[in-house]
Amino acid sequence: MNEFLIAIHRDIKSKDASPSPEQMQASIKPFQDWIGSIAAQNKLVAPPKRWDLDGRVVKKDSTVLNGPFAEIKESIGGLFFIRAENYEEAVEIAKGCPVLEWGASVEVRMAVG
Repeated sequence: MNEFLIAIHRDIKSKDASPSPEQMQASIKPFQDWIGSIAAQNKLVAPPKRWDLDGRVVKKDSTVLNGPFAEIKESIGGLFFIRAENYEEAVEIAKGCPVLEWGASVEVRMAVG
């Protein structure tokens, strides 16, 4: 069994990609159900993480900048790890993410090392 990073990317520039408060409320249960089904299969390695809207960017010269920045197109909306046999299984799990409905994308990467 391999471990995979699941990173949810949100479009933060397009007004169309921003769900309404009602849509956000309606998405909570499907998202919890999706995560719950992954956990029930013992495939959730770490609990889902939520990030605040603030952030920092560290540069090579040790400069620390406040972020995320308005000029970027996407922001990370969630990050967690799952277990799957291979990329195909991990991608199938990622396809079930309810936030895809609002234009988010889900990145899948295999852990190495």
